[in-house]
Amino acid sequence: MPVGGEERARRFYHDALGIPEVPKPPYLARRGGCWFEHEELKIHLGVDPDFHPARRAHPALLVEGLRGLADALRDRGYDVQEDERLQGYYRIYVQDPFGNRIELMEPTAA
Repeated sequence: MPVGGEERARRFYHDALGIPEVPKPPYLARRGGCWFEHEELKIHLGVDPDFHPARRAHPALLVEGLRGLADALRDRGYDVQEDERLQGYYRIYVQDPFGNRIELMEPTAA
């Protein structure tokens, strides 16, 4: 993420996606950035003074209640892009506040 983006990161990853923020170790905290973690999920955002968003390469996160989450993201002003179903999954794409592509997936019954 770019320098100074911590609050925007918190609004997206914590407030919109619901991933709790955890403190960075003190020796890393002085570098800036944010860590968001829940059970096995760990998203660690570091600051890069020469930041360029990842528009193709992206993480894919498994979620529950994806349709409701997609609506909530839209309500918060995020552009949600639906994609073709991947066998066994309903999926969408959204960009974080810095332009990084994030795929959100939910298993389907069939």
